[in-house]
Amino acid sequence: MMRSTKVALLVGAALIAINHGDAILAGDVDRGRLLKMALTVLVPYLVSTFASVGARLEMTRHVPDDERRIQ
Repeated sequence: MMRSTKVALLVGAALIAINHGDAILAGDVDRGRLLKMALTVLVPYLVSTFASVGARLEMTRHVPDDERRIQ
């Protein structure tokens, strides 16, 4: 979860700067834009989380049962 948070903050900040930077600099930030910015950070978090969970599940499918018990 910590990795997903770091990815979301880094990617989200870059996307916010690209997509909303001009509005931020102009002081044109209303509630609707703040919601869009929050979603801009949320999407990379969800993508990173789902990818990590998917990779972990895929790894456990290929580990024999006796090795799985050791972990």
